Amino acid sequence: MTANRGPRAATDGRELRLWKAGWALTVIFTAAILAAGSVFYGLVYLLDFQEIDTTAKLDAKTLFDMVKLSFGVVAGAGALVALVVAYRRQRVDEAGAHREATRLHTERFSQAVDKLGSDSPAVRLGGVYALAGLADDAPTQDLRQTCIDVLCAYLQLPFTPDPGDDPADQEEHHRYLALRKVRHTILRLIGDHYRPPRGTHRSWQGCDLDLTDVTIDGDMNFYGAEFTGSNVSFCGAKSPAAPCPSMPRGSPAATWTSATRSSPAAT
Repeated sequence: MTANRGPRAATDGRELRLWKAGWALTVIFTAAILAAGSVFYGLVYLLDFQEIDTTAKLDAKTLFDMVKLSFGVVAGAGALVALVVAYRRQRVDEAGAHREATRLHTERFSQAVDKLGSDSPAVRLGGVYALAGLADDAPTQDLRQTCIDVLCAYLQLPFTPDPGDDPADQEEHHRYLALRKVRHTILRLIGDHYRPPRGTHRSWQGCDLDLTDVTIDGDMNFYGAEFTGSNVSFCGAKSPAAPCPSMPRGSPAATWTSATRSSPAAT
C-alpha cells in the first residue's frame, strides 16, 4: 500500500498544479477581457457616443480601431505589471545569490582558518594561500577585510627566534625555518596584492592593514605597494637584527622600511 501511494501522490500533485495553472490563466484572460471592455466603454463615453443608436453611428473601421486601442491599453498595462514583477524577481534572485555566495565564503573561511591553526607548517601555508584567495573572491569589502585581518593577526603572534644551528636544537631550527616561510609568504602576498590598481580583481588597496609589532625576520620588499585610502599601521614593526625602526640601508629590513615611509597613509 505504501509503495503504491508515492507515484499516485506525485501524479495527483502534478494534476493539481496543472489545474491551478489553468485556473490562473482563465482568471487572467477574463480579467483582460473585462479590462478591455471597460476601456472600450470609457472611450465611447469620452467621445460622447452614449446615444449611439439615436444620435450617432460608428462605422466598422472606427469601431475596430477603438477595440484595438482598448486591447492595446490593456496590453501596455499588463506589460508594465510584468516588468515590475520581473524586476522584483531579479532583486530576489540577486539577494539569494548574494546570500549563497556569503554562505560559501563563510564555509571556506572556516576551513582556511582551521588550516592556519594547524601544527603542520605545510598545512598553515595552504591556509595562507586559501585566505588570500578568499580575500580576492570575497563578495563584499567587509569579508575581504576579515581575511586580511586574520593574516595580519597571524603575523602578530609571539615571535620565537631562531634557536641556532646547534645539533641539539636541529628540530626546533627546522621548525623555525618552516614557520618563517609561512610568515614570509604572508608578507609577500600583502605586497603583491597592494601593487595592482584599486578596483582590479586581486587588489587589496583601500583595505586596512595592521602590522603593529610585527617582527620582520628577513628581506621583505613592499616596493610599488600603495597603501593610500586605508588605515595602515607599521607601528612597532621591527627586525630582530635591528630593533630600532630607523635602520640603516643594507640591513635585513631596509627595503621594508623604505617602502613603509613612502606611503602617506602609513602610521
